[in-house]
Formats: sequence, C-alpha cells, structure tokens
Amino acid sequence: MSAPIRSLLFAPANRPDLLAKLPRFPADCYVLDLEDGTPPEEKARARELLAQTIPSLRSAGLPGMLTVRVNKPDSEHHHADIEAALAADADGLVLPKLEQAGQLISLVNRLRQPGTAVNRQRFVIGGIESVRGVIHAVDVCSCAPEIVAVYFGAEDFIADIGGRRTRAGREAFHARSQVIMAAKAAGIQAIDQAVVDIRDEALFREDSEQGRDLGYDGKICVAPRQAQWANALFSPTAEEIQEAEHMLAAYDEALARGVGTIEFKGRMIDPPLLQRARHVLALAASGSGARA
Repeated sequence: MSAPIRSLLFAPANRPDLLAKLPRFPADCYVLDLEDGTPPEEKARARELLAQTIPSLRSAGLPGMLTVRVNKPDSEHHHADIEAALAADADGLVLPKLEQAGQLISLVNRLRQPGTAVNRQRFVIGGIESVRGVIHAVDVCSCAPEIVAVYFGAEDFIADIGGRRTRAGREAFHARSQVIMAAKAAGIQAIDQAVVDIRDEALFREDSEQGRDLGYDGKICVAPRQAQWANALFSPTAEEIQEAEHMLAAYDEALARGVGTIEFKGRMIDPPLLQRARHVLALAASGSGARA
C-alpha cells in the first residue's frame, strides 16, 4: 500500500445511517471505528454490521481505502474485532494505543496466515497515543512490513501526560516530533493529530500546515468536512509543483555543464532541496494533484 494518506476519516462503526453518507465525502482512507467511536454495549453489534457495511460502501463507490479500527490489544474485544474485519474484507486494520512492538505480533502473524479471509495482502496503521507509545515509537514503526503508517493521537497523549490542551498545541509538539522521526526512520507514512473543534476551519488549517512543515503526510479527520480540508492542505499547490519542475530542470541543465551546486532564484540548490522537489512531484503524480 503506497498510496498517500492525506485524510484518515473516522466514523463510528455502529452507525450505519452515518456510514451510508461517507461516499459523499472523499477521503484517502476511511476508518470504521470499533474502538472509541463505538460504545461498549454496541461493540458486538457493530462487529456484526461490518459484513454488511463494507460491501455496501464499496458498491456505493467509496473513493478511498476502507479500514477498521479494532479495540486495543489488551481489550476483550480485540481478537473478535480482527476476525470480523478480515471476514468483511477490510483493506486494512487500524490498531490503536500501541506502546510496544510486541503488541503487533499476533495481528501480523494472523495476517500472514495462508488463506486469511479472501487471501489478499492487508496493511496495518498503528496508533501512538501515550507516553510509553511515544518512547517506543521507533520499535513500533519498524517492527513489521505490514505497518504502512502510524497516527499520533494527541488527545489520549495529553491525558496520559497530564498536560493541558491549548489552541497553539505547544504541549504536544515534542511528541509530534518524536512520532514523525520514528515514522520517517522506518520509511512509513505519518498521520498527524486530530483537531476536535470540528467547525474551526482556521485552526484545522493552521494545525495542518504546522504538521506538514514537520513532515506529516496527512491528518486525522473526525468530521467529513475535515477530510476535504486535509486533502487540499496535504497536496502541493500548483505554484509548488511549478517551482519543483523548474528547479529540477535548472539543476539537470547545470549537471550537463559539469556544475553540481547552483543558484536558483537567489537560493543555493543542492541535493536536499532537490529531494524535496522530487517529493512534491511524486505527490502530484500519485493522484494528490495540486491544490488551489
């Protein structure tokens, strides 16, 4: 699974009325949530609904990947959630509240069993949401090739650390930095923290721009409108694409003349800047396109 995840849109798995509306809201990856989004007394019913919900959403033309967030590894619901998600043919599984690599082993082994469900490869997205999770993020991110992305769950992290949530988000900056470094060291995608003020588009944009500057690939979305914002904010602009194309063309021309470092629009251009330019073009070519 190499497709970019600009938007990771969560929806409660026990609400078929809400889930039926998802095809109207394009996202790169949808998460049917059996964990926090589903009350304890509804979890069994939500599991049963997956067998109907997932095929129905695909038939309706859901544009993104379809995953299921199972309950945390030490939950009584964990293994039943996994089996229900696999039987319903989810594209991937989202595993929350990871604190050590060992918590992934049983899931990874299950995915590797011959004949698993319809016998196709599935991916895992891990959630890092606690102090222990942040401390062990490198091990979690790099423990198995099935893990293609991790998300940072700031609300749980702040509750765990005993901090106070602020609009500026200073209290989570150190953890966000550790998670992004762990993900990039492992060569996987990183999905940034949620903004729970679902009507505050300005805050969502500000927080997303900060996450993108840090290197995050996408954003947790807890409301459908946020997916639209995230898809745009984590796509390169037309100006960025044009700048990258011109920079690479200028560098290629300089190399042909035997010059390795050049000045481009008042800046000295060397391999790190070229790497970023190639990343912009790769995002544009992947289907992300350009944002206005």
